[in-house]
Amino acid sequence: MKTSKKIIIIYLAILISAISLHSIAQVKDTAKVIVKGKGAPSAITPTKPLPRTDGLKSYEEIIPASANTSSGFFKVHKVDEKYFLEIPDSLLGRELLTVNRISRSAADFRKPESRSVSYAGDMIGENVFNFVKGPSNKMFASITSYKERTSDTSANSLYKAIQKSTMQPIISSFPIKTINSKNNSSVIEITDYISGDNPLFGFDAAQKTLSGLQNPIADRSYLKSVKAYPMNIEIKMVKTYQKSDGALAPVLVYTFEMNSSIVLLPKTPMKARQYDNRVGYFFDEYTDFDLNPRGVKTVGNILRWRMEPNAGDLEKYKRGELVEPAKPIVIYIDPATPKKWVNYLIQGINDWQIAFEKAGFKNAIIGREAPVNDSTWNIDDARHNVLVYKPADVMASSGDIIRDPRSGEILEAHISWYHNATDQLYKAYMIQAGATDPRARKPQFDDELMGQLMRSAVSQQIGSKLGLRYNLHASSTVPVAKLRDKSWVERNGISSSIMDDICCNYVAQPEDHADGNIMFSRIGDYDKWAIEWGYRLLPDSKTSAEENTILNKWIINKLNSGKQYEFGGEDGSSFSTVNDPSNQRNDLGNNAVLAGTYGIKNLKKVMPNLIKWTQRPYENYDRAGEIYLELVNQYERYLQHAAYTIGGLYITPKNSDQPGVVYRFASKQKQQQAMVFLQKELFETPYWLKDNQLYALTYTSYNPVMTVQKNVLSILLDSRCIAKLISFEASDPQKAYTAVQMLSELKKGVFSELPLHKSINVYRRELQKAYVLKLSNMLQSGTGADSEVGSVIRSHAKELMAEFRKAYTGTANKVSKAHLDDMKERLYLALYNPAALPAPPSQIKKAI
Repeated sequence: MKTSKKIIIIYLAILISAISLHSIAQVKDTAKVIVKGKGAPSAITPTKPLPRTDGLKSYEEIIPASANTSSGFFKVHKVDEKYFLEIPDSLLGRELLTVNRISRSAADFRKPESRSVSYAGDMIGENVFNFVKGPSNKMFASITSYKERTSDTSANSLYKAIQKSTMQPIISSFPIKTINSKNNSSVIEITDYISGDNPLFGFDAAQKTLSGLQNPIADRSYLKSVKAYPMNIEIKMVKTYQKSDGALAPVLVYTFEMNSSIVLLPKTPMKARQYDNRVGYFFDEYTDFDLNPRGVKTVGNILRWRMEPNAGDLEKYKRGELVEPAKPIVIYIDPATPKKWVNYLIQGINDWQIAFEKAGFKNAIIGREAPVNDSTWNIDDARHNVLVYKPADVMASSGDIIRDPRSGEILEAHISWYHNATDQLYKAYMIQAGATDPRARKPQFDDELMGQLMRSAVSQQIGSKLGLRYNLHASSTVPVAKLRDKSWVERNGISSSIMDDICCNYVAQPEDHADGNIMFSRIGDYDKWAIEWGYRLLPDSKTSAEENTILNKWIINKLNSGKQYEFGGEDGSSFSTVNDPSNQRNDLGNNAVLAGTYGIKNLKKVMPNLIKWTQRPYENYDRAGEIYLELVNQYERYLQHAAYTIGGLYITPKNSDQPGVVYRFASKQKQQQAMVFLQKELFETPYWLKDNQLYALTYTSYNPVMTVQKNVLSILLDSRCIAKLISFEASDPQKAYTAVQMLSELKKGVFSELPLHKSINVYRRELQKAYVLKLSNMLQSGTGADSEVGSVIRSHAKELMAEFRKAYTGTANKVSKAHLDDMKERLYLALYNPAALPAPPSQIKKAI
């Protein structure tokens, strides 16, 4: 029996060996056919591959030799009209970044709320994700979030607990079509997925909702091309959407061509640099569970480019020598840009080179014309930084940056320069500089002047793409008197930062003999310091935490050396600058009243010349009307700069190792000077802005000026302003400009006719009515009812109502009497709400 079993076992072994040898021969023969398949026909008859034991088709069946293949970190195969990605096992779990942009925008898709996604080059979505294998031959795509972090993986750390609580969502699933056993890679098909609606490629959900677009129409959407490059994959697709603005609105159809880039993020992230609110950088915020042993700490990594010396230059860099970066920041100029502006835009980019020299790098940033007739260069390619020229009526410039969320490393930037931005520059410069610069007194500026204005504006945009935020505080460090000193401004500029939101020097007067050298904003001391702080390497510090001590000392030493290195103006989440009067847009100098006085003085010189300076033969007068409206807007800015001094709270970010206070109230003297300025320049009717000839020739009128009066009143008759004044009084009663005093002085100016029983003209009646309506709204809405604010407002309203009653009896003019009676009744209704009282109408009438 044992002998029979041995014979059977030997027989089976021989049989299995024979089958195995036959299978190996089949594989060898097939391999020969694949190799020879690239050239002449093979003399060997191919044998059919054995079926895979995992139920998948063989690699050759899915990706035949005839496939069109491009190779990068993934391979991309095109078979007939289908596209496949071949994903190596070595890249499973590696972080990938998708960047989605419009390549060709839909005709007539120009809704105001969707302007940010209306033009070629606009970014419409980005995601960090990775591929992982799942069960049942599935490949999953998972979105990755870095909002909560810990790097402590020791036994007692929170690492495991955080991992259990932050499972990343699986957003897509792809059937694995086949396995390339030779390359240890998996193949998935992406054709239908990319053509359809999905969270990775095309509009992200928020942008699509904002734009009102519905899901893509399947039979009018298709995948155009997919190409692999060493560090990115570029996808072009056409998608057609329906859009309807309501049940009764027509259904509209929009077709877009889109480009999506898949970028392989670095395996090892760049060493991050932590955000400090004393230097203005954009940052990615996250919760760190390691830094605070008693809880958690919210920190941020600043956004900046990877700036490192070549390996052979590191020792030179440490010695303080200027070195070339291993990878400079190259920004290409869109080929669609008018040729006459290209050099100015390149200069605006290259102006930042001097700032990078402070960080130890020369030629760190370079502007270049984009290659022409180069099939390897693509404006939508995520490897290229581009200043995109857009044929749009938007009067601004904007852009976006793509960064690695793990470290804050900026990987790519697009700057959008809209065609109509030059018109905004024209208007701003004519209004602010027309009194001092003869070049601004033309219906069309010379190319040199406009080019220099564009250069300055582009430099500011480039600064934001280097990671810098607006430094609205910078101009407040310059004494107003110095802005009229030509030699001083030539040395120091009109602000310590180009990141201050300034067009030009509106303080300079004609007798100062100003020219281009003192009119434009340029790279300043703060900009050089900010780049040095953010980009200078600390090679001996291994982690961000190790750098912090050194960086903190840098900041303290620099701030001690001069106010020009201070930062202020944003809280990181909004552009609100209401609290701090030194952090305002479009302002100049350290004294808003004095700067505004000079600014208005110049506007008064420009105003009579609007028609003369803007008129062209055979054209109407609409251009003069446009400039007039812009002039009124500029006038309003000067007034608002002063108005925010009232109730102003200066904020100076400091750490505990710095002396001095963080919060400081505006002095009583400055606030009262601002009130006097507003009374003189605004609440006393500014008749110099009234031009009946202009109104007769254009669609303009005096109404915008009255709107300015109402807007400034809203700043002062505001519960927040009054609450801050009450706080000041509580803090230091002797030095405070009190809320009662502010309202009394404001009332005295706005209602100056009342004690004198003078007639009130139509413009003053309009202003006074706006005052009473604002006060009434505060009373009726219950503003500050549970605080001292409510008491102050009610008391002020009662005083004013009594003054109306007294003035009514002594005023002879019928229109003025009717106005006073109306104002008195409005205040009574707001104070007492008689509709809710049991008193009969006769008693109510007697009370008022």
